[in-house]
Amino acid sequence: MHNRQHDRQVLGVSLQRIHTHHWWRDAVIYQVYVRSFLDSTGDGVGDLAGVRAGLPYLKKLGVDGVWLSPFFPSPQHDHGYDVADYCGVDPLFGDLAEFDLLMKDAGRLGIKVLLDVVPNHCSSEHSWFREALAAEPGSEARARFHFAEGRGANGEEPPNNWHAMFGGPAWSRVTEADGSPGQWYLHMFTPEQPDWNWRNPEISAEFDRVLRFWLDRGVDGFRIDVAAGLYKHPELPDSDDPEADARTRDAINQLAWNRPEVHDVWRHWRAVCEEYTARDGRERLLVGEVSVPTAREHAEYVRSDELHQAFFFDLLRTPWDADAFRKVVSEAMLDIAGTGSTVTWVLNNHDQVRTVTRYGEPAVEGSGLGAARARAAALLMLALPGAAYIYQGEELGLPEVVDLPDDVLTDPIFHRTGSRMHVRDGCRVPLPWSGQASPFGFTTGGDGVRTWLPQPEWFAEYATERALADTRSFWHMYRDALQLRASLPQLGEGTLRWLETEPDVLAFVRGDGLVCAVNFGTAPATPPVSGTPLLASGPCPAGELPGATAAWWLSDL
Repeated sequence: MHNRQHDRQVLGVSLQRIHTHHWWRDAVIYQVYVRSFLDSTGDGVGDLAGVRAGLPYLKKLGVDGVWLSPFFPSPQHDHGYDVADYCGVDPLFGDLAEFDLLMKDAGRLGIKVLLDVVPNHCSSEHSWFREALAAEPGSEARARFHFAEGRGANGEEPPNNWHAMFGGPAWSRVTEADGSPGQWYLHMFTPEQPDWNWRNPEISAEFDRVLRFWLDRGVDGFRIDVAAGLYKHPELPDSDDPEADARTRDAINQLAWNRPEVHDVWRHWRAVCEEYTARDGRERLLVGEVSVPTAREHAEYVRSDELHQAFFFDLLRTPWDADAFRKVVSEAMLDIAGTGSTVTWVLNNHDQVRTVTRYGEPAVEGSGLGAARARAAALLMLALPGAAYIYQGEELGLPEVVDLPDDVLTDPIFHRTGSRMHVRDGCRVPLPWSGQASPFGFTTGGDGVRTWLPQPEWFAEYATERALADTRSFWHMYRDALQLRASLPQLGEGTLRWLETEPDVLAFVRGDGLVCAVNFGTAPATPPVSGTPLLASGPCPAGELPGATAAWWLSDL
């Protein structure tokens, strides 16, 4: 059990800072997985025009901005995270003219737009990689990537024992121009995603060009894929646990991730963004996908001259337990907010099992427990100090689609390993918008169009049209919470103070009397304050906080 008095004192001392308000510090950003959001062309795949058509829906929900998954030209081996051209739009999703229209409409609605940039690796069809394959060993073209001679008598073994995140060796051997087996190249994900060599200054210069291309088109910032990657140990030595990344689906190999040199990249990118801000006063945001062992290491990425934000994944990974949540929140507030940044909270994204399913209990399937916990967790997250990111469909309470047949799975993890473990297709099924049968209004192509991943029949219960009409829906709870968050000075950026509670209950005060309490147990508890809640995740009679329920009150505590 944590020392609650100590927590309260430390948090109070560490976080008494005064900041000029910056939009990103407490923004709520909605993640749009473009191919699954809304299809405007009738081909069963979402696109940029679909995103543009959905902007009024997002404005009504109340988010501050959107993060768009990669829509750049790509062979789509990893659904756009294998980029062939960083300064274009894949015809699957539209073109630059359509992107410019999206930016114009988003600006008119006051919605910020973040792009997903992928600097750790590119596509094997990128022109520079094709050039490298055609070039000689030791050439300048190969120096942009990690090419190395193999081990063994004839170079038939990989240069080291590293395994890729998505399974299998992290190296592939090339056939040289004369037809002989040649060098090997490094790919920490799939063979179609060769890693850039960031020790080569050409790579930094190229990404300067990429950032400026999109900043000149008006974007408000970037979500940075694999932000703890980029640099590898210069000697590429063997790992003591080469399969750790594939086993955990996380960045464990410290020879390949979280190298100290990466911080120089983020200082440079921050300076580029500040250069644009100095011109027009409009802040551009850098938010990193940072997976590191501790909150203290996480904090190093959000120092004042590096990334503005980095996703704090520990909340997403925390089991449904009051003490566990309290520990994770306290550590984040002390280590990350202590840098002068704000914590960037997240409960779900395109790589994770949907929250409703993750919090469910298979033994009591159908009880609604997972949904109740997901609703409560959302109110908890939106009451915490800092910024929050919402993955599309979370506002509908969408569960994971767990029974997709093997023959429709597209995730490279499945095709690399043959295992369904960690497969991400189940959270990427196209959204249901209306109607009683697939494609549920997702596409303009009508009932005969097959969506790129099949939608189950039960998606009808979660269609946006139905959620908007039901004031008890997830959607209305999210909308109400976002409206309160925008209007109450106690919410957003600031501090928190823990309250003494019954076991299984977590409660804290924000600012001048906004109380949030969550009952992680199953039995009703006595709330820390009396009176009717301002907002609750479920039925919440005065004087009672039911199990798996969160509520907000205004109080003089």
